[in-house]
Amino acid sequence: MTAVLDRDAGVREAPPRPRDWRGMLDWVAVHSIGIAMALMFALPILFVFLTAVMSDNQAFTKDLWPREWHWGNFLEVFDKAPLLKYLGNSLLYSLLATAGMLLSSIPAAYALAKLRWRGRNVVFLLVVGAMMLPPQVVAVPLYDTWSSLGLTGTLWPLIAPYFLFDAFSIFLLRQFILTIPQSYVDAARVDGCTEFQALVRIIVPMARPGIAATALFCFLYTWNDYFGPLLYTGERPDEWTLSLALSSFKGMHHVQWNLAMAATLLIMIPAVVLFAFAQRSFVKGITFTGVKG
Repeated sequence: MTAVLDRDAGVREAPPRPRDWRGMLDWVAVHSIGIAMALMFALPILFVFLTAVMSDNQAFTKDLWPREWHWGNFLEVFDKAPLLKYLGNSLLYSLLATAGMLLSSIPAAYALAKLRWRGRNVVFLLVVGAMMLPPQVVAVPLYDTWSSLGLTGTLWPLIAPYFLFDAFSIFLLRQFILTIPQSYVDAARVDGCTEFQALVRIIVPMARPGIAATALFCFLYTWNDYFGPLLYTGERPDEWTLSLALSSFKGMHHVQWNLAMAATLLIMIPAVVLFAFAQRSFVKGITFTGVKG
């Protein structure tokens, strides 16, 4: 009798059956919006990838799946254009601009969020107003200024402004720093810290998610920037960035869509890898940035 009970108990304690179709349909229904958005973003990337490994004759035909996989297209792209040089220009532009943005925007955001001084709200309104100003409006006077300094034809007219002022970054960092309790800064002042020490030792470590999100925004914007490099380096191919070079590559090889898509995919890789590594800090920074206005 004991053996029978043990055998029955063993049957009752068997692992549960896999999720049935009803449970799977419930899961799909709950996550339907997320699945639809994932497909909406994934399908164009899949199309670019499949086109990149097609032959020249098959690209942009009714056949969506490659008859033969031409992995050599990714190597042939480097023979058609000096992508490594353009990659270096893009990294120089994006990295220096991001570093300059952090050096100038973090102290400005701290001053607008934690320091009390006359005219602070007016200055903040000016920062918000600068965010609404399209860059094309000031393109002509800025170009004339940089031309008089002899810096046109280089990337420095694009990099230097980030060391001085970036309205969107200041606004985003200010919103995040506002979520840090004022008591931490007051305690640092009581302990004898200067404002700079309070910024470096208290605010910056606690604002890392917001700083990471702002840096990622700046990097991706400069990485994909087309108007600026076209305006200042359009006549000097040696100074082109990847975004400008890709447009020229498509113009020169407009029939070879497989190579154009291969170049597009290669240019996307650094931004995708960066976002993959910074995703957690980015999401956290964006979440806390909108908590307090």
